[in-house]
Amino acid sequence: MEALGLFLKHLRQPEYVHVLLNPLPVYGLAMGVVGMVVAFILRERRAMAVALAVVFVGALSAWPVVFSGHRGYDRVYAMSGEDAQQWLDVHEERAESFLPLYLTTAALAAVAFFSQLKWPRLGKPVTWLVLLLALASLGAGGWISQAGGQVRHSEFRDGPPPADAAAGHEEEHQAR
Repeated sequence: MEALGLFLKHLRQPEYVHVLLNPLPVYGLAMGVVGMVVAFILRERRAMAVALAVVFVGALSAWPVVFSGHRGYDRVYAMSGEDAQQWLDVHEERAESFLPLYLTTAALAAVAFFSQLKWPRLGKPVTWLVLLLALASLGAGGWISQAGGQVRHSEFRDGPPPADAAAGHEEEHQAR
């Protein structure tokens, strides 16, 4: 019972929630993309509907990931060294800049899902667009994760982050 209490306590810490949720956009989108490709090959509308639902959940999950990361920023920043702080700024900047892509992907996945069921002719081009956006979001997730991994895993660091990327973001946080 003590372990459950500790787990529940951790769930109140945004940085912990961020660590729990941060794989969802990448893994969810990867599974959705694979499902979409299989559904296209099989020409199976029901499989496509399931794949689009997975893409929707994976893309939409970026919002609580960014939100919890933003809320946990100050605590993680305070416990980090200078290089890690710079990488944290880069990580947050990347996440915030790509959030609209994820939300657009989620919205179009929902449109494609309902189009597949109601208007299959219209659904096909929208579904192809969703696949392209999901692939772009997946790439963005890798880019965001690359910087995030640098924050707590110094063994992955080949050096400090690009100076221009972190400088402006750090000043923005100090102004708060």
